[in-house]
Amino acid sequence: MTPPPDLSQLQAAVDRWISTVGNGYFSPVTNGLILAEETGEVCRILARLCGDQRPKPGDRADTEALADELADVIWVCAALANQTGIDLTDAMARGLARKTSRDKDRFKTP
Repeated sequence: MTPPPDLSQLQAAVDRWISTVGNGYFSPVTNGLILAEETGEVCRILARLCGDQRPKPGDRADTEALADELADVIWVCAALANQTGIDLTDAMARGLARKTSRDKDRFKTP
């Protein structure tokens, strides 16, 4: 099995696809709206898969559908990062360090 790409490889793969197959980037505003749409689709599946709602006829509410929608969220995040010059590997490293420093004692039992 091929190992998954790291974030810089993911960003490069998204850029290659958008620049060739996709015929260019949408505007950052459009991509922001698409991110909101994809996030809503994740929430819809969670409401049916783990929450109190029941799937409508024809709804996909399984872990494969959830995985597909989560992948869509990651895709759009990579596209937005590419458009705005953000290195997601660095951003995630900084975020993890920030959360670790801020929350190092937060979840310990008193």
